[in-house]
Amino acid sequence: MNSLLLLIICVAILVVGYIFYGGWLCKQWGVGESNKPTPAHEMEDGVDYVPAKAPVLMGHHFSSIAGAGPITGPIGAAMFGWVPVVLWILVGGIFFGGVHDFGALFASIRHKGQSIGEIISTNMSKRAKLLFTIFAYLTLILVVAAFASIVATTFGATVDEASGAIDVAASATNASVAMVSLLFILIAIVFGFMVYRRNASMAVSTILGVVAIAACMAIGMNFHPIYLTTNTWMIVVGIYIAIASVTPVWILLQPRDYLSSFLLYAMLAVALVGVIISHAGMGGADGLAAFNGFAVDNGNGTQYLFPVLFTTVACGAISGFHSLVSSGTTSKQLDKETDAKPIAYGGMLLECVLAVITVCAINFAYKNGITAGATAIFAGGISQMYGGVFGEGVVTVLNTLLVLTYSAFCLTSLDTATRLARFMFQEFFLEPGQTVDDVKEGWKKIAVNPYFATIITVILGIALGMTGYGKIWGLFGAANQLLAGIGLLAVATWLSNVGKNNKMFLFPMGFMIIVTICSLCVTVKNQVGMIAAGGADWGPYAQAILAVLLIVLAVILVIEGIQTLTKKKSA
Repeated sequence: MNSLLLLIICVAILVVGYIFYGGWLCKQWGVGESNKPTPAHEMEDGVDYVPAKAPVLMGHHFSSIAGAGPITGPIGAAMFGWVPVVLWILVGGIFFGGVHDFGALFASIRHKGQSIGEIISTNMSKRAKLLFTIFAYLTLILVVAAFASIVATTFGATVDEASGAIDVAASATNASVAMVSLLFILIAIVFGFMVYRRNASMAVSTILGVVAIAACMAIGMNFHPIYLTTNTWMIVVGIYIAIASVTPVWILLQPRDYLSSFLLYAMLAVALVGVIISHAGMGGADGLAAFNGFAVDNGNGTQYLFPVLFTTVACGAISGFHSLVSSGTTSKQLDKETDAKPIAYGGMLLECVLAVITVCAINFAYKNGITAGATAIFAGGISQMYGGVFGEGVVTVLNTLLVLTYSAFCLTSLDTATRLARFMFQEFFLEPGQTVDDVKEGWKKIAVNPYFATIITVILGIALGMTGYGKIWGLFGAANQLLAGIGLLAVATWLSNVGKNNKMFLFPMGFMIIVTICSLCVTVKNQVGMIAAGGADWGPYAQAILAVLLIVLAVILVIEGIQTLTKKKSA
């Protein structure tokens, strides 16, 4: 099949899904029927609860949920062929991920903008909430560790092993990425100040902001005097995310994510035009095969399509991290209830488009001999699409810009994850229905303090990032999809309790939990095998123990959920 035809068919299916299935969900849940103001208005505090215009909030939400996920996922699953990957993106996005993200956001705005943990507390039990919150917090610490390490490595200078001095020539690209990112933060702060404190026109500010983004990229590519080691950047990044986590969202989070979304839109546009120009056939001549079988040896042992495909392609189909974003930051900024569908359901399907484009990029990259490294495959595949028409000069420029854009979203996901982890830490100490403002005294007042919660989170995340998060990173795929299954379960129980149709959640919930448990069982088997072979460090032991604990957690929460749903049904 031609890649352009594939993309057109996929976009058409996603548009139909948004209009008809998304519209049906709104009717089933009663979205927009309530005259009650959203939490952003009802609980506005100028820090976390701040109403945002739909395009601005869409920018935050899309930047936060997308990041690098819809690029790395399809690349990791490409070993099975493009057909299963694309089918999972379409089915998963419309019937799994879209429902998951939309449901989490809608449930949260009906629960004072609080997280999935609080929804579980109110609709299942306090014990279930505590278990989920611990699990979600530790998962977010792992995300903070991973993305802080990725960002620091991307920014970090190359050190000459012999002399210990920084190799400036070899570090120029990394220094350029760091400079662009720093300038971008300054632009976002100025944008937020002008729009929210000087009431500047959003349209004019957006145009000037986009021009400023182009300028800062041009400056950063030609002027980048800051050369720091990776460890130094880890400390700098830690300080940055600590500040970003407690800074009012209108100063940095909203404007930065809104402006960065234009980078993502531009990347999508460049990729779309590239597919149109190249319209390469899928497969053939060393391209991406249609289907390589249910069991594939990728050089690291045999990988099975089930459950690997469904834990590898998360962002772009369904990802538990999305429910934390929907119920963590997005719900606290939603201006109108009717904005929930385009932001949550529409944002998920737009991410599906990026995932499909990535599949086309993988195919073209393979045809050009680029087969290693997620950044190299995506940026190289897209940029090479222009080579036949515009020459190698354009290819080089586009490749650099795509790498810069790709890197920018790691930083976006990082500080969003830090703020989400801070929310989780605070909510762990709250009673059902209680908010942070309700805690007036005692040790709990200290525990729910945003500065205290942030400091603990940043210390744990940065420390793990500097001491070997990679040894347990292999669990993230399953842990993330367990978050998705539990998120679906939480919203299903709430809808049942308020008398709304929740049947659209039941199959996706059951499927994702089965996928997770199967994946965790495989992990336990593999890690025990490594331990039995001898010579294993602490990594296999940690992964095996954590995998068992996650299986137990999943079973407990499923039992509680089924009991809740059964009681409501019998009543």
